[in-house]
Amino acid sequence: MAKSTYTFTAELWEWEAQAAWHFVSLPEAVTDEIDELYGHTSSGFGSVKVKVTVGASRWSTSIFPARKEGTYILPVKKAVRTAEGLSAGDPVEVELQIV
Repeated sequence: MAKSTYTFTAELWEWEAQAAWHFVSLPEAVTDEIDELYGHTSSGFGSVKVKVTVGASRWSTSIFPARKEGTYILPVKKAVRTAEGLSAGDPVEVELQIV
């Protein structure tokens, strides 16, 4: 199966229960396609391994299903937020590749 790459802009948000964690929620159309193409390959907690580019920052991580919201969420670590000058509420341009 070919690896899929998705590009989108979404708002960075802070998880209220864990103030140190920040996420971007994937758009519904992207979530639906990833679920359809890769949901069966997911690992622990339904996570899907990805490579991410935000600005000049690149890293490997996983996206996780947020079933209540009906989407996947992408964790954005502090080093990336600092390097890219991002704060909660900012729009984030994301390039995400399924690996």
